[in-house]
Amino acid sequence: MSDAALLDLQNVSVSFDGFRAINDLSLRLAPGEMRAIIGPNGAGKTTMMDIITGKTRPDTGHVSFRGYDLTRLDEPSIATLGIGRKFQKPTVFEALSVWDNLLLALNGLRAPRRMLFARTTREETKRIEGLLATIRLGDRRDVAAGGLSHGQKQWLEIGMLLGQESDLLLVDEPVAGMTDAETAETADLLREINRTRSVVVVEHDMDFVRALGVGVTVLHEGSVLAEGDLDTVSNDPRVIEVYLGR
Repeated sequence: MSDAALLDLQNVSVSFDGFRAINDLSLRLAPGEMRAIIGPNGAGKTTMMDIITGKTRPDTGHVSFRGYDLTRLDEPSIATLGIGRKFQKPTVFEALSVWDNLLLALNGLRAPRRMLFARTTREETKRIEGLLATIRLGDRRDVAAGGLSHGQKQWLEIGMLLGQESDLLLVDEPVAGMTDAETAETADLLREINRTRSVVVVEHDMDFVRALGVGVTVLHEGSVLAEGDLDTVSNDPRVIEVYLGR
């Protein structure tokens, strides 16, 4: 394994009831990199993220993050290392305000009831203010999360991951169901986050991937089919056949 790799999957395979969901997959992510993962349904994108976060254990292969063997760790331990995951459907506390959602997410908070009724420290306030600015929700801080638009809920959940001090964000289809304006804003948001953190984005929206302007990995049948910039993979006959041509 190269020391330059932040995340390193080498020859990873996993099967479910005889179906090989991940098939000899190798993928490396450098520190500070943002990578888009694309591919048809069933290509193994979600299973790959399940393996990285410890939800699924591979049958064979090696998975490491900063040199730590992730296959030996459980989900909470992997999250503590600095890997955060945002699922396609936002999971926020809808009855609580945007501010309180971010407060609960701050790294190290383990007693929600106590923290919500305790006095917020100056450091916590400063961190939340910074998160609100990053996720474009400063003017919605006192609004219940349930009252946000779909796109704003996505941004709030990203902010909650940032509050947990995640150094690698795994983001699953962040712009599904968003308006065009929210989609463009989300691309800007992820590029801003990528200045200080590594990001893996699973996405089907090719216009959004193009807006990110990052390297692309195409998965097919649990393996890497192609890698490169979007123009390179979009012109690959194999990618056109199994994904873009459909």
